[in-house]
Amino acid sequence: MALLSPRVPRLPLASHSAGAGALRCCGRGAASAARCHATAAGSVAAGSPSSSGLEAIRWGSAKLQGAREEMEDEVILRPESLLHGFSFAAVLDGHAGFSTVQFLRDELYKECAAALDGGAVLNTKNLEAITASIRRAFATVDANLSTWLEQMDKEDDSGATATALFLRNDVLVVSHIGDSCLQVVSRGGRPQSLTNFHRPYGNNKTSLEEIKRIRAAGGWILDGRICGDISVSRAFGDIRFKTRKNEMLVKGVKEGRWTEKFISRINFKGDLIISSPDVSLVELGPDVEFVLVATDGLWDYIKSTEAVAFVRDQLRQHGDVQVCSLSLFKENILIIFLLQHILCACLLLVWLSVAGL
Repeated sequence: MALLSPRVPRLPLASHSAGAGALRCCGRGAASAARCHATAAGSVAAGSPSSSGLEAIRWGSAKLQGAREEMEDEVILRPESLLHGFSFAAVLDGHAGFSTVQFLRDELYKECAAALDGGAVLNTKNLEAITASIRRAFATVDANLSTWLEQMDKEDDSGATATALFLRNDVLVVSHIGDSCLQVVSRGGRPQSLTNFHRPYGNNKTSLEEIKRIRAAGGWILDGRICGDISVSRAFGDIRFKTRKNEMLVKGVKEGRWTEKFISRINFKGDLIISSPDVSLVELGPDVEFVLVATDGLWDYIKSTEAVAFVRDQLRQHGDVQVCSLSLFKENILIIFLLQHILCACLLLVWLSVAGL
């Protein structure tokens, strides 16, 4: 997670020739400070309807931990989902600690399944109904998380952005909060991004709307950060911008960040960071090859066009989704002299259409 760190220089793509014999993600010397983990790859038999022309859905994922005590990024995968034929997957990008990610690993899936009535809402393909259900689930999760964080013995400022997928062989539903998990769909080798970054800076429509909302809630933007602190405007957790806003002001005075006179003029009217997701629905067909979701630990080094080209080349070579997931890290990130810059990163690769390649 690199919310509070500057972007590191992006590197050109390395050779695309990595194979099964090159899966050790830890090398010698400085490389020993990083750890690369793989979760089990698998496949999900195509659901309904068969007219989509898609074959079995195959999954792969990998996580890279730099020289940090905690791995704040996480992949959640529930291919054996109870959502009436829909698989569930999520990529979480944590910051300021692991507590929020730890809570979300089980609770996000359970609340979404309940709000979507075990998948019945997803089956309607009614985007308005699906959006309402997922937003209700995210709000419930965040409220329960806030209560849990407040009850901790020590102060916990952790938070996490998230991209959650609900997938069947003919349809993909994406829900997203934050600015760290970019989802790319490959359509015949052309990348298509389905998520908009929630940031309190920039001139694009989404950012301008976020800035307007934050100011209406009584917050302010300083150097592209909410209250001069954080550069993401939607996330789970981060209770100092939700249930503990006034405590944050008092603490800021003690730390010399602002004055008593300044905070006397602040009137909060809502949460500065929210957990309401953007939701989109994509009808899938044979032209949709794969979906790649990764945290910014990957995107700091590689463009989406390069990532799509790399994945397509790997899948053509050996067709192993898990090997491809690990290789995407190994070939493009594990450069010894840059390991000191890497905090955390994780990715999820979903291969939808073998015929498309």
